[in-house]
Amino acid sequence: MGHRVTKLGHWRRRWWRSWQHALAAFILLFALVFSIVGMAQAGQTEPGGNQQPNYVIAAQLLDSQQQPVVNAQVTAHMPSVEESLAETESQEDGNWALELEEEPEAGLTIVIQRPHFQKESLELTTNDLAELLVTGTFGFGEITLQRQVTAGFWAATLIFVSVLLIIAFEKLHSTTAALAGLSAVFLVSFAGVAAYPSLYIISFERALTYINWEVIFLVMAMMIVIAVIEGTGIFQWTAFQAYRLSGGRSWLLVLILMGVTAVASALLDNFTTMLLMTPISLQIALAIGINPLALIIPEVLASNVGGISTLIGTPTNILIGAHAGIGFTDFLVNQTVGVVVALVVMALYILWHYRAEWRKQSGGISPTLYKMLEENAQIEHPNQLRKSGLVFLFIIIGFVIGEQFHVVPAVPAIIGASALLIWLKPDIHKMITAVDWTTLVFFMALFMIVGAVQEVGAISLIAQSISQLVGDSLPLAIFVMVFGVGTLSTVIANIPLAASMLPVADFLTLTIPGAQSNVLYYALSMGAAMGGNGSLVGAEANLVTGGITAQAGRPIAFMAFLKVGMPVTFLTLTVGFLWLLVRFVL
Repeated sequence: MGHRVTKLGHWRRRWWRSWQHALAAFILLFALVFSIVGMAQAGQTEPGGNQQPNYVIAAQLLDSQQQPVVNAQVTAHMPSVEESLAETESQEDGNWALELEEEPEAGLTIVIQRPHFQKESLELTTNDLAELLVTGTFGFGEITLQRQVTAGFWAATLIFVSVLLIIAFEKLHSTTAALAGLSAVFLVSFAGVAAYPSLYIISFERALTYINWEVIFLVMAMMIVIAVIEGTGIFQWTAFQAYRLSGGRSWLLVLILMGVTAVASALLDNFTTMLLMTPISLQIALAIGINPLALIIPEVLASNVGGISTLIGTPTNILIGAHAGIGFTDFLVNQTVGVVVALVVMALYILWHYRAEWRKQSGGISPTLYKMLEENAQIEHPNQLRKSGLVFLFIIIGFVIGEQFHVVPAVPAIIGASALLIWLKPDIHKMITAVDWTTLVFFMALFMIVGAVQEVGAISLIAQSISQLVGDSLPLAIFVMVFGVGTLSTVIANIPLAASMLPVADFLTLTIPGAQSNVLYYALSMGAAMGGNGSLVGAEANLVTGGITAQAGRPIAFMAFLKVGMPVTFLTLTVGFLWLLVRFVL
């Protein structure tokens, strides 16, 4: 019993000593924190013990297009002080705020400097200074900076035009041309500026901000998904079923193939669709005895138009949607009717243009050849097709639902691609290789080049010129955007053209009454994609198709494509323009 009491007493003494140590540590910690706070407060006060006053001057910087001016250097100067009192930079929304620690005096001047803009000096009046001293704050409101045409303006414009011409005339691969153009921009900005400061165009850090990473990740994720789907053989199977359904009648076959291609391009992307449809279309056309181009050219034309109806159907739609915040459902609702009517008009013209081909009669496909085509069009991995189809369906649902919660389309695309890789466990090296990194590098370099042109004010000049031309007329603005971009897109690749026209659409959307419905972005979408049908170099899908047919010994001549593509372009542009008038104006 005594032993238990001794142990209990010993335990109580140990507990008491522990509690004393904890209490002492807590008091010491509290004292330390209190002393640090006290020193911090003391550092913010003057020796006399009064808190030092701060004076704040703020404003928002805009350019002539009423767009925020970012990274402008703002400094405050007083006549009695040689160095600046305070300095800051304008933020993404153009806002800036200067905090003065000294009491301002008469003659206080705010100096605003930004490359490619005129220097702005604002001196506070007596009343302004009195307001600042009494309230501690003063705001200039909105300040519009005027553009300045420098040597860098002409250098950037020349580089951009050169890149477009090199791509148009196929002197270099489009990615090589874009990288060369970007290198020229940096060479001028960092090397040329040493001799002539006015040659400055853009910094590397600033150029990076122009890359739309949403587009990059959306395209990358969809490429992985498409790589899984195309491995199932579904496209080849579909093309063969189109032949069976047509019963060998070539005019009906071309209509079915155009419809299949248009739908596939709306759900995937047009150049991948043509990559998969072209080989078997070649085989079928040769088997039934007609010119393969009578099937393939209509397919590529339908591919460029059909893709307009969804966000992921064309690269230009992906650019426009990410830039303007236009979702999958928005494209579907506002473009589909116009696209369907345009496809019908196109089909009628195709039937007339190739009427001599449809009259050709073949002896029919031999049983051996038929069996070979059927074997090449087998579904190789039905289980993989079911799983990838289910995931693709969930991606589309994610696009639609995500819009309601402000989730960008890249997110469901990345989740879907990851789900396929986890579920099917394909060869990851093969899947990564299937991603067209050449296109992604092209996009990134192109974004930076367009950013350089936008930085120097060339895009702003184009926007102002178009604005003066169209005035307040929304129908005229739609017409210029549809037919102007569409005509240019026949000779200029539509991806760089659409990217360069986005800031123009931004400006016109802000300044023209009624344009806030995003109609000008839809006009840009239709103009860029439909105009891409005008020539063989107008769209990436055209070039991909031309490359495949050339390898098969059936090259598409530039003039042969032009003869059918140019009439189709202006027929569909007219339909697209009229639809946008009905949908958004009438």
